Amino acid sequence: MARRPHRPEHPHAGAVRRPSATAAVLLAGAWLCAGCAPDGGGDGGGAEEGGGSATTEAVHFAFTEVVPGVYHARGASDLVVGSNAVVVVNEADVLLVDSHISPAAASALIEDLRSITDNPVRYAAAHGNQVYPPEVEIISHEATRAAIAAGRSNSGRSYELFVGSIPRRIEQLEARLDTMTDAAAHAEVEATLEAQRTYYAQLQEVVPTAPNTTLSERLTLFRGGREIQFHFFGRAHTEGDVIVYLPDDRVIITGDMLTAGLPYMGDGYVNEWVETLDRLKALDFDWIIPGHGEPYRERERIDHLQAYLQDLWDQSVVLHGQGVSAEDAAARIDLTAHADNFGGIASPGANPVAVLRIFELLDGTAN
Repeated sequence: MARRPHRPEHPHAGAVRRPSATAAVLLAGAWLCAGCAPDGGGDGGGAEEGGGSATTEAVHFAFTEVVPGVYHARGASDLVVGSNAVVVVNEADVLLVDSHISPAAASALIEDLRSITDNPVRYAAAHGNQVYPPEVEIISHEATRAAIAAGRSNSGRSYELFVGSIPRRIEQLEARLDTMTDAAAHAEVEATLEAQRTYYAQLQEVVPTAPNTTLSERLTLFRGGREIQFHFFGRAHTEGDVIVYLPDDRVIITGDMLTAGLPYMGDGYVNEWVETLDRLKALDFDWIIPGHGEPYRERERIDHLQAYLQDLWDQSVVLHGQGVSAEDAAARIDLTAHADNFGGIASPGANPVAVLRIFELLDGTAN
């Protein structure tokens, strides 16, 4: 599973996004699979929170039990930003889907787990991989491990977009503070600035740590009475999207292949994403726990994303064939037909990073 800070795919859409892992199994990701942005995590609206189940508030996380033993973990402090984590409490151990975006956040998640279970974490992944001892299994797709080994987790356009740009944002916020006279507005910007500084400091501690267990298509664990399946159905949000399926619990955990709103597409394979989701839909499930936003039941939301992706791809292909630049194409693409399903689409235009990625795929230059 993979993830990265969430940014809206449409220029007017609500924020969303970043990488994933597993508690007993942290799905390895680093920036390649990262989906966490300091200002990310917009939910896109319309999500249910655990079907009304009780929520346990810990120091840094709030845990909502979606089905017995399966918890949606939402960051509830300034330390934790970005994506969801999912905690699967088995008879004798824990599987964590999304170890979180920094060593500090991963350590905080492990600490806060004590509020819901005494079982040890046996599997883990993403930016927090380095905090886990060797006996913890870190699971990912083999492509993710290869990318980390090749040093691609701390480089590239998306890394620069979500990490490399932070110092510039900090400078801009500092400059704004110097000119602000309204006390309330000053306090708000100051809080944002401090969050950015904290987030950037945490990221400096990240040591990309490769998984010690990989799969090409499928891997199954049996932990006590629970079957846990890991599937690679094809490329989508990244080259190594792994989903976790709990067949007896009727739950899928998707990372940023699905989010509550529109997922980030800057590393995506938009031309393959629709078919990958078709294979996902063949599973028998009731609950979807996405990479960002609350768990939900409405399977038709997958159809809505597929329709958006196909429309974005088709319009991009036409404009690319006409020799239009990616920048101009992003301004001309009209996705307002999807406004009812994805809030914030009020006028023509598509996310420029998504369109640039599509043009790279069409040109054969995508990494």
